[in-house]
Amino acid sequence: MSRPKLFLLILLFALGLAVRLYRFDQPIADWHAWRQTDTSAVSKFLVRDGFDILHPRFYDLSNVPSGIHENPQGYRFVEFPIYNLLQASFFEIFGVLTIEEWGRLVTIFSSLSSAIFIYLLVKKYLNDTAGIFAAGFFLFIPYNIFFGRTVLPDSTTVTTTLCAIYFFDRWLETNSKFKIQNSKLRLESQAFFILSIVFAVSSLLLKPFSAFFFIPMLFLSFEKYGLNFLKKKELWLFLIISITPIALWRLWMLQYPGGIPQSGWLLNGNNIRFKGAFFQWIFAERISRMILGFWGLPLLILGILLKLPKKTYLFFTSFLASSLLYLVVVATGNVQHDYYQILIMPSIAIYLGLGAYYLWENKANINRYVSLTILFVSVVFMLMFGWYNVRAFYNIDHPEIIRAGKAIDDLIPKDARVLVPASGGDTTALYFMDRQGWSSFTRPLPELIKLGADYLIIINPTKQDYNLGEKYGLIASSPDFVLFNLRQSP
Repeated sequence: MSRPKLFLLILLFALGLAVRLYRFDQPIADWHAWRQTDTSAVSKFLVRDGFDILHPRFYDLSNVPSGIHENPQGYRFVEFPIYNLLQASFFEIFGVLTIEEWGRLVTIFSSLSSAIFIYLLVKKYLNDTAGIFAAGFFLFIPYNIFFGRTVLPDSTTVTTTLCAIYFFDRWLETNSKFKIQNSKLRLESQAFFILSIVFAVSSLLLKPFSAFFFIPMLFLSFEKYGLNFLKKKELWLFLIISITPIALWRLWMLQYPGGIPQSGWLLNGNNIRFKGAFFQWIFAERISRMILGFWGLPLLILGILLKLPKKTYLFFTSFLASSLLYLVVVATGNVQHDYYQILIMPSIAIYLGLGAYYLWENKANINRYVSLTILFVSVVFMLMFGWYNVRAFYNIDHPEIIRAGKAIDDLIPKDARVLVPASGGDTTALYFMDRQGWSSFTRPLPELIKLGADYLIIINPTKQDYNLGEKYGLIASSPDFVLFNLRQSP
């Protein structure tokens, strides 16, 4: 790589870090606060419980997540808590920052690392110019900037998946009968094999949906061995080792049904797959408008149409196939939650990079200045409109929850269990109160009291809400909340 390109790459990563530090120290009460606080809560409980990673816990004690079973211990069996282990460990070892800020740093580091591996993969299969473009798009698409600093495990999943693909590719490259005689190359090959397995295991434990994005490894195996890849013992060993930990984790989880959220609905729970609304939400609202700001769509299409060597074309196509399969199979999840598209961002960045390379190298054989102008305008407008579509994600829409949480934390015992019915299943209020409890009336109030509810908190109370003071002790009130002691008469 030339020095100017190296300098440009370093500059891009420095700026990619800088933009992800926007509102770095604000509370995690912005877009998808409910999912972020659930994630961060597991990390807080790891610190409290002595890093008991086999029994991850959070604040919700209700049957809302499982839909059936009460959850008196507040177990949270979703992804294996690799992300939380990193977040909690950095907080414990270094301190200085809040545990929420350490969570953001884990995500930021993951996002920047993903861009590095996107660059390395595109560079290898095409060239460094296309690789720089692809990494740049991954770093600066506004959608990916926001989710590249949220307290969610998805960005770390992307990183581990890309690492698994990269090291798997390097392993296949060095695992040759002619080269394997060299002891140094043999050790290198073994290291790549082990690294790929470690990252594949981590990826599946973080998000089982990452399995969709292993299609590039399937392609690389077929490309090297043909159908004989089915006879390769190393590949079967790779598969068995990769899926064993997630299988064991899933079996372990079954002992705690109250802590396992419902997930079957993510596939096609509302029968939206292949309906008009599915295509509208995924391809028009999310990919075209939110992620690409409309103006990035031509670059994406150009990238798909770019004429490439067969192996290169099929390798990149395997990323596209992974993303499309994921979107189709996990239909309801992708329609319901915009953060589910984090997993397809490498594919989008790669094809945007190819489209930008198409115009940069003037593959259309039009006037050079016209080609560069189209590229410049498309990129600038994509980033402008993309920012317009996601800028509200950074806003804190309900600061009263934060204020109420701080006040109540000083008013009630640390081991008190609370009921916050207005949140309707959203555990954000529980997080800021730092108390376990119920986020909705899953049962009549007397039954919840028998289950252990000590206090009732109503956010943004009305005059009618104060009538509960006739039956339960009124502890404190403000425009933000009213607090009742369910164990005390007026």
